[in-house]
Amino acid sequence: NIKTSEHQDSKQDLRSPSIYSVIDTVPQLDFYINATATGRYRRSRPSLEVLRKATDVHANFTPQPVRFGWITGVMIRCMLNIWGVITFLRLSWITSQAGILLTWLIILMSVLVTSITALSVSAISTNGKVYSGGAYFMISRTLGPEVGGPIGVVYSFANAIGCALHTVGFSETVRDLLIEYNAVIVDPVNDVRIVGVATVTMLLLISLAGMEWEAKTQILFFAILMVSFVNYFVGTLIPATPEKQSVGFFGYNSEIFVTNLMPNWRGPEANFFQMFAIFFPSAIGILSGANISGDLKDPEIAIPKGTLMAIFWTTLSYLGISATIGACVVRDASGSMNDSISGNVSCEGMGCNLGWDFSQCEMNQTCKYGLANNFQVLTTVSGFGPLITAGIFSATLSSALAFIVSAPKVFQCLCRDNIYPYIGFFGKGYGKNQEPFRAYVLTYFIAVAFILIGDLNSIAPLISNFFLCSYSLINVSCFHASITNSPGWRPSFKYYSHWVALFGVVISVVLMFLLNWWAALIAFGLIFFLLGYVIYKKPAVNWGSSVQAGTYNMALSYSVSLSGVEDHVKNFRPQCLVLTGPPNVRPALVDFVSSFTKNISLMICGDILMDNDKSVVPQHNIEALVKWLNRRKVRSFYTPFAGASLREGTRSLLQAIGLGKLKPNILIMGFKTSWQECSPHSLEDYISTINDTFDSNYGVCLLRMMDGLDISEDTEGEGDLDKDHVASDDTTKEQIHTVFQNNQGKKTIDVYWVSDDGGLTLLVPYLLTRRKRWRQCKVRVFIVGDQQSMEEQRKEMVSLLQKFRLDVHDVIVMTDTERRPHTKNMMRFEETLEPFRLRDGLMEEVTVQELRKDFPWKVTAKELEALRPKSEKKVKLNEIIRRHSKDAALVLVSLPVPQTDCPNILYMAWLDTLTSGLHCPALLIRGNQQNVLTFYCQ
Repeated sequence: NIKTSEHQDSKQDLRSPSIYSVIDTVPQLDFYINATATGRYRRSRPSLEVLRKATDVHANFTPQPVRFGWITGVMIRCMLNIWGVITFLRLSWITSQAGILLTWLIILMSVLVTSITALSVSAISTNGKVYSGGAYFMISRTLGPEVGGPIGVVYSFANAIGCALHTVGFSETVRDLLIEYNAVIVDPVNDVRIVGVATVTMLLLISLAGMEWEAKTQILFFAILMVSFVNYFVGTLIPATPEKQSVGFFGYNSEIFVTNLMPNWRGPEANFFQMFAIFFPSAIGILSGANISGDLKDPEIAIPKGTLMAIFWTTLSYLGISATIGACVVRDASGSMNDSISGNVSCEGMGCNLGWDFSQCEMNQTCKYGLANNFQVLTTVSGFGPLITAGIFSATLSSALAFIVSAPKVFQCLCRDNIYPYIGFFGKGYGKNQEPFRAYVLTYFIAVAFILIGDLNSIAPLISNFFLCSYSLINVSCFHASITNSPGWRPSFKYYSHWVALFGVVISVVLMFLLNWWAALIAFGLIFFLLGYVIYKKPAVNWGSSVQAGTYNMALSYSVSLSGVEDHVKNFRPQCLVLTGPPNVRPALVDFVSSFTKNISLMICGDILMDNDKSVVPQHNIEALVKWLNRRKVRSFYTPFAGASLREGTRSLLQAIGLGKLKPNILIMGFKTSWQECSPHSLEDYISTINDTFDSNYGVCLLRMMDGLDISEDTEGEGDLDKDHVASDDTTKEQIHTVFQNNQGKKTIDVYWVSDDGGLTLLVPYLLTRRKRWRQCKVRVFIVGDQQSMEEQRKEMVSLLQKFRLDVHDVIVMTDTERRPHTKNMMRFEETLEPFRLRDGLMEEVTVQELRKDFPWKVTAKELEALRPKSEKKVKLNEIIRRHSKDAALVLVSLPVPQTDCPNILYMAWLDTLTSGLHCPALLIRGNQQNVLTFYCQ
């Protein structure tokens, strides 16, 4: 491929013959030609000519897909889909039931819903390039895969049902013709099924022939429809013959018009909303043009212009047909020439004033003709009846053909997005237009299944609900994209309003339940089920949806609002900055912190970059680590930060990280298991980081595992960064299992509460036991006491914990902490310090001072002796811990605060001694003296 950088940097002139081999592989050379012409690539004029010639060669030998303009691709297609079976077979019957006024109201309500939706579609389609997929593509790219996926399934299904609806309408007309000529195949119902299956099979073959043949067929249908409508309106002006009068047609008559203005409901289920449900499918074709958006020359112009023009012309035709048919035809007629009257004959009914007595069949309800009884009234009124039959055939077949093309196109786009499993098979395209032949076959079988129902009035309410649901989500897309104020929402179509779109949402949902409440529940149930699946699976797609923009707005708004709220002890949450380095290097540390912060509080994985050459982490590395966290289902932020040392980087992170109240209050690190081998500078850096954290009023936690935390091979220490670790795509796949991902069973969480830190040491175990994996664990609290008042101290502690509403299984008073430890344990502690002692016992003071300057990290005999009581307490506490907690799931021990008079080596020896010999994870923890527990309500 020819790339921009290659054009700018290559010294090879494009006139070189070798460039032809490259040019022939470039699919979009117009971009490079335009760029050259505008001066972006400063090449000689012959080079531009070479590119143009190559483009011509490429165009001649590459099959070009068929592209349609706004008239043939959108307006005509939408008009054909709107003028469907309802127009010819049910509009006159609805007029007889609801009257002209309510029929107009039904038409205008339907047009209101579709017009609002068309405005929303126009806005969305002009906010960027629209590819194949139509309504699904626009909704999914606006609201994201969570909403787009479900509506893609529902909308594809609705289009397949629409094909069945119009095919059944065609079949009913053929059935009526067969009855008229006494050529019934089996019976009236099965004839509809037989003709319907045969018809949809023919439509499938036309579709498989390609979009070019389908478009030519639609043009033919449109021409027939135009002739059919002209034939009908001319027929209303021709004086009625006695034969036509006998079936209820009398030409324009004011009395007939006035009578037909008001409703005349007939049948147990005849009502306004039932008529609306039957009529509404005749308005659902507005998305036919958008559904083939991938086959349009300029979708951004064609979709708004063609859709709105189609709505305008079809609305005029509906209003005109309803008014004219209601002004020309009476509701009931017998069809018998013997019912004509002359002279003064007493009779009742509208026919009497017109010279016909239809009262007998009206009373017996046996009239076979008239608006209320004959679905073929338009054929009677027209100038030449067979043309209306041809119009019915054209309207029904064109609509069915449009639906059988739309459903696969939408479903193919859904399949290619890989939102749902097992449907990718239907996404494969064939030919220059990438026709979804497999999806065509699937649509065919769905349509056949509904054709076998064989009843137009039963199918129409079902399809109404599915399309209303689709329209409501399209309007939701427009409304949500508008109110999020995203800079990316810049539609070139300006004639829309987000409040109008919201009104469209409300009216669509209300109409769904008014039309058919159980069908509405099924539609919503299906959408919520599919929505839940997508939310659970979280497909790895990013379409810049308005949901993301809305989430950002909400997060920003809440963060700013939270900044003005004072902290309260009841709302304290452990917000943790975890020094993990690359998170996948220390998965146990990540899993442990996530165990008590997930869905509760903030967790940030900090990565201190201490290598000046790698002060900036490549973006793909950051994305890979974030994917690793998401794959592990850890809710955490990952933040790399450059620093000359661990101390400097941590100090900067503590000061800078966070947003308002959403900032850490606890620093969590891994225990530095390599403290005896690491450099003195590294050890000082580690302990100074702990000291600085306490000075910054943060809590500190150090997690120690028996086998260590770092799973990499090149890490120097747990507090250091693994500089050679590079995140790759493999990090998203490698998931090391840790002990914190296991069910902890009925073990114990032992808390050695040696010093009061504000309650953090007690709060963390409580948060852990709220998790499923830790729920069966029992919390035991060990406190320091004396033998004489042991029971009283225990009761006081139990009472205090009850006031704090902490579920603690047992409180154990340690009465032997002041005793001297076993000699062998103390000797082991001293042996640990032996390599770091300064042999100053028999030296002069001057010599000792010189040694101190050369080896400042070493411990003098004087320092060791002065701090011996504290060392003995640490050793003794370790003995108690190993005795009581050998089978615990987790041990929490109060973390000593570093003192200025305590050498770093000695302090690390204390931490090592406190947690040595344990086979379970140990957490050295200390709060910042801020109260995190309260038993007061206020």
